[in-house]
Amino acid sequence: MNLENSQDYYGRVLEGSSDLKTDACCTAEAPPPAILKAMMNVHEDVRARYYGCGLVAPQAIEGAHILDLGSGSGQDAYILAQMVGERGTVTGVDATPEQLAVAREHLDWHRERFGYAEGNVSFVEGDIEKLGALDLPAGHYDVIVSNCVINLVADKRVVFAAAHDLLKQGGELYFSDVYAERRVPDALKDDPVLHGECLSGALYWGDFLALAKEAGFADPRLVTSRPLEIGNPQVAEKLDGVAFHSATYRLFKLPDLETQCEDYGQAVRYRGTVEGQERVFELDGHHRIEAGRMFPICGNSWKMLADTRFAGHFDFFGDFTTHYGVFPDCGIAVPFGADEGTAPASPAACC
Repeated sequence: MNLENSQDYYGRVLEGSSDLKTDACCTAEAPPPAILKAMMNVHEDVRARYYGCGLVAPQAIEGAHILDLGSGSGQDAYILAQMVGERGTVTGVDATPEQLAVAREHLDWHRERFGYAEGNVSFVEGDIEKLGALDLPAGHYDVIVSNCVINLVADKRVVFAAAHDLLKQGGELYFSDVYAERRVPDALKDDPVLHGECLSGALYWGDFLALAKEAGFADPRLVTSRPLEIGNPQVAEKLDGVAFHSATYRLFKLPDLETQCEDYGQAVRYRGTVEGQERVFELDGHHRIEAGRMFPICGNSWKMLADTRFAGHFDFFGDFTTHYGVFPDCGIAVPFGADEGTAPASPAACC
């Protein structure tokens, strides 16, 4: 039922972004200059049918192979195609024929716009709930992105599990979606408007963390989040009592991550070499690492930098020989708050 609702809402009910009834499927944050520049190279027909809720453009992806789950009309795919360059590739997967038609219609236009000898973007028709049936190569992708789509899927568990299988070791699932502060009542799950507006299918954040860890992503990291305003009175009335957030998470495929931020006396020093983040590298909302500064870090964060594409951008100090306990400011709590996205008060705290 959810797939049929999505195909109808995004393929036939909505003619463009302006037809949305809430801001759940809208990106509120201002794009960094590099992404804004890349966006200006995306065809206007593609931009007009964009329904994302975040910026799914992680750092340091030149030459990467990227999979975009729920690629829609292709805006994110075409932005990422410029960031990975001609050596990289972007594969978009979407189940809505009308959206795919818009994305595919402009393949050659974008290749010429980017000045590439050969195109580096392709689109596959398919349900992201059935990624195993799409003949995608396992262990191939450096990064998997998704923008406000996983909430539309009935069985989120299989999406996270399939994403884990398709990633390389050290790869990451970097995605934006809508989350609820409590479980959405079952009676609202099949409401076509609530579902199409990315609300009734939103995961309770606690359930998301459990599903992510079950799939093998042991330490999900919140990058950014914002509360959603339900401006439509009819929609707000149906959802009375349920608050929503748009959030971007990064999930790394790394073995042996621990369940808490454990202190081994380690530190890193950022070299300032990631394009667009030369002064401060943002691993997540609690780890903003200034260039040239010794930054104490937990064992999991160490692995997220040392065992991934980020390794060449850092100097590493210490090892896992001695364990000093958990970082005192770490713990399990509601992840969304007024101070999210800010640097920790002291560089001595991992998070």
